[in-house]
Amino acid sequence: NLPSDATPVLDVTGKELDSRLSYRIISTFWGALGGDVYLGKSPNSDAPCPDGVFRYNSDVGPSGTPVRFIGSSSDFGPGIFEDELLNIQFDISTAKLCVSYTIWKVGDYDASLGTMLLETGGTIGQADSSWFKIVKSSQFGYNLLYCPVTTPVICPSSSDDRFCSNVGVVHQNGKRRLALVKDNPLEVSFKQVQ
Repeated sequence: NLPSDATPVLDVTGKELDSRLSYRIISTFWGALGGDVYLGKSPNSDAPCPDGVFRYNSDVGPSGTPVRFIGSSSDFGPGIFEDELLNIQFDISTAKLCVSYTIWKVGDYDASLGTMLLETGGTIGQADSSWFKIVKSSQFGYNLLYCPVTTPVICPSSSDDRFCSNVGVVHQNGKRRLALVKDNPLEVSFKQVQ
């Protein structure tokens, strides 16, 4: 069951996130510290489709790739709540071949960067490396957490946050790549795609 005190995640206009709508994940900072999250081709990847989760180098320039949030409590309505386990899916039109390249997951350890990179190829609702949470970080933003689970989760509060990792940014071949970090988690907000 969803806790009675569950707090909805809000977009930049103060509206509650809706799993039926698409959003851009944007930085709460401006200029060189800003930049939207987007789907791009991973360096040295032989995948047939873009398969990396990146952030633009500035808030001046292209908009990010739209995403949908698929909550584990979808039986309770379309809302997305803080601390709820969820899947993140790039909301793009795609060839049948690339459908599996839209769900976020955490990849294998990258020894050259000393961390695990976010990529696509996850599965919705499965006990794998595709579970995330949105948690409030400040008055203006949220952090994304990666929360691995080994069994299907019915109750969002049953996951133990001690095993969650912050999502942040590392530099890979001149690009900002989303990855698991110990310090400086990425602070984001959400803007509905019109």
